[in-house]
Amino acid sequence: MNENELLAELLLPKTDKQPEYYEELYPARNIPEGAKVTRVAPSPTGYLHLGTLFTALVNRITATSSGGVFYTRIEDTDKKREVEGGIADIIGGLNRFGIAIDEGFISGDSEKGEYGPYKQSMRGEIYRCFAKDLIKRGLAYPCFCTADELSKMREEQEKLKVRTGYHGEWARHRNITYSEAKALIDAGKPFVIRLRSGGSESRRVVFDDVIKGKIEMPENDEDFVILKSDGIPTYHFAHAVDDHLMRTTHVFRGDEWISSAPKHIELFRVLGFKQVKYGHISPIMKLDGGAKRKISKRKDPEAAVHFFAEEGYPASAVIEYLMTIAASDFEDWRRVNPDADYKLFKFNPKKMSVSGALFDNDKLNDVSKIIISKMQSGAVYSALCDWAKEFDGDFYGILSTDPDYTAKMLAVDRDGVKNARKDIAKWSEAKSYFAYYFDSLFVPDYSTPERVSPADAKTFLEKYTSVYSESDDRQAWFDKIKAIAPEIGFAAETKEYKAEPEKYKGSAGDLSGVLRLAVTGRTNTPDLCGIMSVLGKEKCAERIKAYINNI
Repeated sequence: MNENELLAELLLPKTDKQPEYYEELYPARNIPEGAKVTRVAPSPTGYLHLGTLFTALVNRITATSSGGVFYTRIEDTDKKREVEGGIADIIGGLNRFGIAIDEGFISGDSEKGEYGPYKQSMRGEIYRCFAKDLIKRGLAYPCFCTADELSKMREEQEKLKVRTGYHGEWARHRNITYSEAKALIDAGKPFVIRLRSGGSESRRVVFDDVIKGKIEMPENDEDFVILKSDGIPTYHFAHAVDDHLMRTTHVFRGDEWISSAPKHIELFRVLGFKQVKYGHISPIMKLDGGAKRKISKRKDPEAAVHFFAEEGYPASAVIEYLMTIAASDFEDWRRVNPDADYKLFKFNPKKMSVSGALFDNDKLNDVSKIIISKMQSGAVYSALCDWAKEFDGDFYGILSTDPDYTAKMLAVDRDGVKNARKDIAKWSEAKSYFAYYFDSLFVPDYSTPERVSPADAKTFLEKYTSVYSESDDRQAWFDKIKAIAPEIGFAAETKEYKAEPEKYKGSAGDLSGVLRLAVTGRTNTPDLCGIMSVLGKEKCAERIKAYINNI
């Protein structure tokens, strides 16, 4: 064995497999030409962040648009920051929002697919195999510098006003011999494995970012760590090995990783891997005092995806909104295809913002209102009850007491209606919105409309109560209001009142406003005829009587 081979055996004596073994174990995927293999690879160090969901969506829709594969991989090499239940929270969040996972982790404790394991902490022997191969080829070496020594080196670099880092003449163990390394190991000195970089800061690396276009940067010349002293790989090394063996074609990730691209490109080259295509996603921004800033985990509740679940935004609404900020041509496509599944949209990463899309809560609400307005009452019932059961137990108890009643309530101005009202943006608004259907939530309002005196209101309600029938359809219901209007000085038709306002106190529309206030305590509701039918004649009469007695 030559010097490098001896060094490799010294450093990693238990690693006996060759890279060729893993190349055969994880063969090229049998997918159509042009199909893209993408992934999302979160670290279980906290909750699912909006940025992670957005990145997952971009990767998912890229794979879908090309007939490819989207998988999840857990990058859990930083055990100190790992949060218990983090994997379940992240994967559960992706599932909740409909990000279909083809392979990889599909729940907190289960995975599927032929390219696993899909958790980095389970792939240690794979990384050591490829690291050992680099050592054999003279492309990696052990470094025995302590944290204190590295800190002092940095201080000296800063004092000399030179670029900090482990590179060039500062790479202390770059030319260590087998004998020197053995002596240090025999003395019990811990070590890391570093890449022996062949780059030069004076040369440029150029790559085509599929979102941002051509990017040109100085080559990497740092001998960065690829295996830590405990044998765990760094992110840089693990991602290169994993993306190659899992046969990833495109990596969409946050643009904070652009500065690391030269390191990753060099790793792919020295490992002999085909370079993946990178797309760096600009962060989602938010207006704060007139200035743009990144969505913050510390400042913004919407940074946590769980916020949208708690508020009761339908998952499809959140995804629909994120699609509008992911692709500048999505809204045009949606206008032409109002009811099509968003997955049918042909996503082009070149249409993504290069500077960062602005999160607009008002627009999210508008999108969500449209989504909810298109839902039939049965779907609304299921979604609303599921949300209330998880986040508002009291409201769930009210809704589930009489399911038939709740179903009738939700059908008003919805089923069979061409353009349903767009009043609700999230399920957390439903309790207040539908309060008048339930005595425990109903809040009466004993005011009168502007053009109706209390005396006229009482007279009208007394007359209307005597003729109201639950069997009336909307036309018959309103015809009875119009028939009463002239008897108490109101125009039967609004146009009559507008033509001769001095002749009338108001119109039949004003009187229907009295009835609305008496029955619902609101000045604006969906179809009042439908509401009264659901409440029933007895309940309506009870509320009308209370209104008459209190005005």
